[in-house]
Amino acid sequence: MTRVIMHGCNGKMGQMISGLIAADDDIEIVAGVDMSDHIRNTYPVFKSIAECDAKADVVIDFCAAAAVDALLDYCVEKQVPCVLCTTGLSQAQLEHVGEAAKKVAILKSANMSLGINMLLKILKEAAKALVPAGFDIEIVEKHHNLKQDAPSGTALALADSINEEFDNSYEYVYDRSQKRQKRAEKEIGISAVRGGTIVGDHDVIFAGEDEVITFSHRAYSKALFGKGAVQAAKFLKGKPAGRYDMKDVIGSMED
Repeated sequence: MTRVIMHGCNGKMGQMISGLIAADDDIEIVAGVDMSDHIRNTYPVFKSIAECDAKADVVIDFCAAAAVDALLDYCVEKQVPCVLCTTGLSQAQLEHVGEAAKKVAILKSANMSLGINMLLKILKEAAKALVPAGFDIEIVEKHHNLKQDAPSGTALALADSINEEFDNSYEYVYDRSQKRQKRAEKEIGISAVRGGTIVGDHDVIFAGEDEVITFSHRAYSKALFGKGAVQAAKFLKGKPAGRYDMKDVIGSMED
């Protein structure tokens, strides 16, 4: 049995994961953390992670970026591994994640879905063939109107996956409105759309001369992210200190 602290338990993802775990005999939530108390849960809920005294094997985090630093400090102090799903972290916070991972297991993935993580792998192969042939790269991501960070962490991960194949020599361009010049050769354009209840759409466009190849991923429900987080929590239980991601989870499922 994997015992979980649900960090951000009363948010939409926190409640979805609570429902998924309630139906799973191999994992349970022993405590939740959330500033909001408008929902009655079957487990105790604390206002902050520092107040939480529950014994757990792993923390699943779907909260706000402002709460991540305190969470990392808690996980290091208590030696509790963490599935870190919150996006929009600052550079300083990303460095904090790296330091924490030297002392406790941290699994951080820009996107918890199996499909996106397969796409990350596919894009590397596609880029190696298409970029030398002169194809330009553009990424368009679409999300619901409540999402606060832009571009999405997933869009950046897709760009990074391609950029890594070329020694990170490509520049990311987020806004062309201030530039009156032609597109540079070594750039990846990243555009964000916010509207309605779009769960998450990502298009990676390779535009060449007289032809365009588009790799697309559509998320129709947030449940796919919750299922990935639950699987990641089971995987991370008992793991030694270090950085992990969904590729490690997928690899363990294939073994």
